[in-house]
Amino acid sequence: MYNIVEVKNVSKSFKETLALNNVNVNFERGKIHGIIGRNGSGKTVLFKCICGFMNPTSGEIWVDGKKVKPFVSQDMGIILENPGFIGSLSGYKNLRLLADIHKKISDNEIKEALLKVGLDPKMKKHVRKYSLGMRHRLGIAQAIMEKPRLLILDEPMNGLDKQGVAEIRALFKDLNKEGITIILSSHYSEDIDILCDTVCEMDAGKLTIIR
Repeated sequence: MYNIVEVKNVSKSFKETLALNNVNVNFERGKIHGIIGRNGSGKTVLFKCICGFMNPTSGEIWVDGKKVKPFVSQDMGIILENPGFIGSLSGYKNLRLLADIHKKISDNEIKEALLKVGLDPKMKKHVRKYSLGMRHRLGIAQAIMEKPRLLILDEPMNGLDKQGVAEIRALFKDLNKEGITIILSSHYSEDIDILCDTVCEMDAGKLTIIR
């Protein structure tokens, strides 16, 4: 068994608020892991710490054998809260700008990612005119386009209709078969039941392993 993420005695405080309370959990490589919990339970804070966007008050996080350092780029695809895009550009042009940062992928790989999430790479519509569901599809395309080994997805089904949810669930299963590890949160118990090999619950900053 190889753990791609190890969270060791992690706590995070904001003034007098304890957002994470001594969290300990390992996420095994090659599986889909689910985290459930109400808004404000600490799910998003935990994800931000794993991604290096936020520094824990205490404890350590290791990803793929390396200790996570704040604001140091990790080999992962990320969706946290509402994806931010330039509203006056098309979806493809937004992804092209982001891809130019790392210069790891070609136009074909960007177009492939868009097609996988059900968006037309040739569509000229500006992102500001996208529906919420389309914006989330674009966010998923951004997360997967560079073919990371780990996906961190906070409520990836938001704004999707029934068909869209089914399509994205199928995509996540396919990505997992390709060897990508996925850690996701969802308000929908059906997502967790259908997709996840392991399930944890966050409540008031504490994490409990359910299965």
